[in-house]
Amino acid sequence: MAAVFGKIQIGIYVEIKRSDGRIHQAMVTSLNEENDSVTVEWIENGDTKGKEIDLESIFALNTDLAPEEEIAQSPETPPPASSAIKVNKIPQNKNRKTVAPPKNETPARDNRGTTRARPSQQIEAPPPPPAAVPPTTIQQQTLQQQNARRKSNCVKEVEKLQEKRERRRIQQQELREKRAQEVEATTPNYEIMCMIRDFRASLDYRPLTTADLIEDHRICVCVRTRPINKKEMTMKDLDVITIPSKDVVMVHEPKQKVDLTRYLENQTFRFDYTFDDTATNEMVYRFTARPLVETIFERGMATCFAYGQTGSGKTHTMGGDFSGKNQDCSKGIYALAARDVFLMLKKPVYKKLDLQVYATFFEIYSGKVFDLLNRKAKLRVLEDGKQQVQVVGLQEREVKCTEDVLKLIEMGNSCRTSGQTSANAHSSRSHAVFQIILRRRGKMHGKFSLIDLAGNERGADTSSADRQTRLEGAEINKSLLALKECIRALGRNKPHTPFRASKLTQVLRDSFIGENSRTCMIATISPGMTSCENTLNTLRYANRVKEFGISPSDIPFSQGGGGRSELSPTYEYDDFATSPSRVKELTIDPSAVMDTGPGGHSVNQLEVLEAQWGVGSSPQRDDLKLLCEQNEEEVSPQLFTFHEVVSQLVEMEEQVLEDHRIVFQESIRWLEDEKVLLEMTEEVDYDAESYATQLEQILDQKIDVFTELRDKVKSFRSALQEEEQASKQINPKRPRAL
Repeated sequence: MAAVFGKIQIGIYVEIKRSDGRIHQAMVTSLNEENDSVTVEWIENGDTKGKEIDLESIFALNTDLAPEEEIAQSPETPPPASSAIKVNKIPQNKNRKTVAPPKNETPARDNRGTTRARPSQQIEAPPPPPAAVPPTTIQQQTLQQQNARRKSNCVKEVEKLQEKRERRRIQQQELREKRAQEVEATTPNYEIMCMIRDFRASLDYRPLTTADLIEDHRICVCVRTRPINKKEMTMKDLDVITIPSKDVVMVHEPKQKVDLTRYLENQTFRFDYTFDDTATNEMVYRFTARPLVETIFERGMATCFAYGQTGSGKTHTMGGDFSGKNQDCSKGIYALAARDVFLMLKKPVYKKLDLQVYATFFEIYSGKVFDLLNRKAKLRVLEDGKQQVQVVGLQEREVKCTEDVLKLIEMGNSCRTSGQTSANAHSSRSHAVFQIILRRRGKMHGKFSLIDLAGNERGADTSSADRQTRLEGAEINKSLLALKECIRALGRNKPHTPFRASKLTQVLRDSFIGENSRTCMIATISPGMTSCENTLNTLRYANRVKEFGISPSDIPFSQGGGGRSELSPTYEYDDFATSPSRVKELTIDPSAVMDTGPGGHSVNQLEVLEAQWGVGSSPQRDDLKLLCEQNEEEVSPQLFTFHEVVSQLVEMEEQVLEDHRIVFQESIRWLEDEKVLLEMTEEVDYDAESYATQLEQILDQKIDVFTELRDKVKSFRSALQEEEQASKQINPKRPRAL
């Protein structure tokens, strides 16, 4: 260590140069062998300060502390400020003292004011140079070294600092990588993460951009994934969603073999458009709802749905960005569609039509409709003689600009029903329907329905211990199945659409019927591995709405990226879509309903229900039967029974409430009649027989009405018990892996 640090010792004072050019003394506190530097400290303004300085900088200012070897190699190094005359004096000094030339260095450098170490240098006798070296050679070497020092001393210092800085950066980068690897290795799914990373490295990404053409679809189905959120990051959840191209989405589902070896099953789906986690609401709107705006100006009906698991981004997509609990409604599809409607109104071709714009906002919760723009007033859905569905009492607000629409959206969002699920403590438990209606002279010209659906995972809550949760789940499950079949019927121009199977599709009936009807579904998915099952269910549902085929050529592998069969098993949906085990296309033909086969058990179950409830055929019941037959792989016989029981329960509940309301009104009338009778008895000569006759009539009416109401309430209570028993028998089927 002494050879490297020379005469530098801990505790001595040395001259140092500050970054602002000041030179002052500081005390050496430590010697750093690993990077050839010393740590110094000094007191400035009452505070102790310190820094690490390399040895070259120290020796440049404290030449008397340099090691002997360095002095011996360059004995004639004058100070940079020395003139040519001083250089000429050096060889003369050499000629006088050739035995120990290093001694001459001390007086030459003492001109700089560092004379503290002169006695020690005079005491020590450094090794003499070889006597064979002539003075002229020493003079030439001295001149060369002197010129080199003069020209490159500052440059060398800068280069050394740069080299040290680069070395430090490399060391820090290696340290960061090492720590990252250690952290990753401690994650519970490190092995799966490596598999996903390797697979993604083999892909050639071609995502959707604004330069891509907007295709014309009567039914458009697209998928949007959101970024990993803070909760998933805290749980060290993995992103298992990959969107390699504009119409393909891949799910890396972790699986485990019998020998506990983990592997990936890469399931591939194709849709009209796929949006990755960097896509904005404006981008999603551009390809999905924006092409539908013109439809309503052409006397058409347009519908846009956001479907997916709770917390996957449905309300964000439809309603707008969230900042905490506050929502920026101006960036949602609701507001973007309204903006384009008002822009279209200004076009000359539509301006002459003198159209007026109205908006409605309501929610469907547990089979009941509530007006979000009228203090959540309960509404009735009725079908008139022309088979037109009317929502009785629904308020339509006229809007003149986009700002009016934003106010209505904010008002409605503040009233929506929310509740707790395992996925989100504030999940939406209702379907929110926002409608933009164009009217011409009071008659409907076109209608755009924008729907934020309830979380699809709530459809599995039909076996919950809480009755309200079960009824919510049953209604959501039924409405989502009905919605899917109605969209499929629209796309295939089927003669019958099962819109009566749920309240949601019943309200949206006119959107599924007619040549000029267009629909768009935005399936939102969560990227986390913990949501993998719900994500696959969402993608399968969206795929059933509009069945796409997928082939190996649809997956954009990079050149030489590995074998496709090893990396990504692909699936031909058309193959299993036409398989006998898949859902059959059924109509209400009685012979087809009574046909035996895979769905034979459902027919028997229906007969049992008819006998049990004592109800005959009805349009609602026929649609529900058709719906369950078309989805027999997803709806078990027990679940179908439960849906039937719940439908009957909802009908009975509405009837009991209506009868109770009537009895209440009658009771008020009876009270008034009884008051008149009592006033009559206060007269001196009132007719007692007339009083008794009228009172008896009132009591008989009361007994008849109350008895009838009591019987209905008893039946309703029995139905509630039947519902509880049916919920315990549910064994829902899970769709097999695609």
